[in-house]
Amino acid sequence: MDNFFGGMNLQGNYALNILFALSFVWSTAWKGLGLWNAAKNKQQYWFVAMLIINTLGILEIVYLFRFATKRLTIKELLSLVKRG
Repeated sequence: MDNFFGGMNLQGNYALNILFALSFVWSTAWKGLGLWNAAKNKQQYWFVAMLIINTLGILEIVYLFRFATKRLTIKELLSLVKRG
């Protein structure tokens, strides 16, 4: 029986497993940062949109750098990465 991946055996495909894990971490980090900022700035519509729509972090990045009440800068992002 064919599965979603066209019959590929994912147990032996370490590169694909790593890619899935990295995309999960990437998406979760941006989603958390976006949701936290939207909640802090009381932007309910952005919060709901980011909660429901999964775009591998693209919607969250656009929100944080363009539409947030207090926009995120590259300098602030780098300081967050260094701290955490």
